[in-house]
Amino acid sequence: MSDSHSATSSPKMVDISKKPVVRRRAVAEGTIILERSTLELISGGKIEKGDPLQIASIGAIQAVKSTPSSLMLCHPIQIEAASVHFEKGKESITVRVDVTADSKTGVEMEALNAVSCALLNIWDVVKKYEKDQNGQYPNSRIENIHVIRKIKDGNRKDGSK
Repeated sequence: MSDSHSATSSPKMVDISKKPVVRRRAVAEGTIILERSTLELISGGKIEKGDPLQIASIGAIQAVKSTPSSLMLCHPIQIEAASVHFEKGKESITVRVDVTADSKTGVEMEALNAVSCALLNIWDVVKKYEKDQNGQYPNSRIENIHVIRKIKDGNRKDGSK
């Protein structure tokens, strides 16, 4: 373990003061499995609470900006860009979030937080349609939330190495 990540008995925020500011990017994704009938309702614009993808998109972007509020040891980062993309399958929706910042620390947690929040927003908006006769969710699930790509530009923001 490096000194900046050594084990300690009490939590602390890692000191990043000596790290250079560089361009950082992370892309994360995750999937929600839904009933085909629910996906048809989404495609037809017939979800009572509104368009789940629009709601999830707003939720994801807000999650990027508020990551340090829910992940207490994450540094507040000035986000340069965040985008949310959806891919609908026959029984699923995959959410992909791309986050960019010029920072001393990475943006993976912001991307993962955003994907999680987007998927939870979709679930919240469609849960009415996913329940079985006993009020359970036998087929609905969120899965495979992970970082697809992490990019750290080796050049400092001022152009030097």
